[in-house]
Amino acid sequence: MMSINMAGAICFHARLPSHLTKQHQRFRNDFRCSKTKDTPKILKFVVSGATEILRLFSSFNKNELYEVVPEQKYETSASCLDDVMIILKSDYDNAYFVTGNFTSGIYAEDCIFEDPTIRFSGTELYSRNLKLLVPFFDDPSISLQSITKVPNGETESVKASWRLRTYLKLPWRPLISIDGTTVYDLDNQFRIVKHVESWSVSPFEAIGQIFTPSSGSSV
Repeated sequence: MMSINMAGAICFHARLPSHLTKQHQRFRNDFRCSKTKDTPKILKFVVSGATEILRLFSSFNKNELYEVVPEQKYETSASCLDDVMIILKSDYDNAYFVTGNFTSGIYAEDCIFEDPTIRFSGTELYSRNLKLLVPFFDDPSISLQSITKVPNGETESVKASWRLRTYLKLPWRPLISIDGTTVYDLDNQFRIVKHVESWSVSPFEAIGQIFTPSSGSSV
């Protein structure tokens, strides 16, 4: 759900008055200076609130959004752990994170999605959050580094390691480069009931990439 984090931060920055958008470096410094115990509340407030604004904005541009990401249904189900791994690998091969299209049939409808900044439930909401960002991606890629079975007590889990790299269609063309892992917990019907991401960088560093011009860009 790096998508949720980025969507919130992009919208937050885009909504600032022009004289403030030029001060994105100070915004990043303010984040760094925040007390550790206050960090989760600050991020959740920014990410949750700004993502809702972006979702509202996108509702007025549905034709453009769905032209970029055609509405598709992926209802394939799994009958064993190996099936889940094969389907997940296929989703990564199809770059689901940067297209918004994934095999929803292997997820429970009330699946919990969690990353270092936010937590919510529901595959439909997850799909909408992914697609919010698609129009902002410029030359995106997500590559699967490894996918393995994870012993996890009474439940079965799959762990995927991945690498995300994309520029964003913003005036300063920031580069987002994140290594991460996602752990998928399954129920006894081999449906994913929990999807938990972790990143190689802190939440602040992840958001900081959005406010950092790429080489050769100017703000």
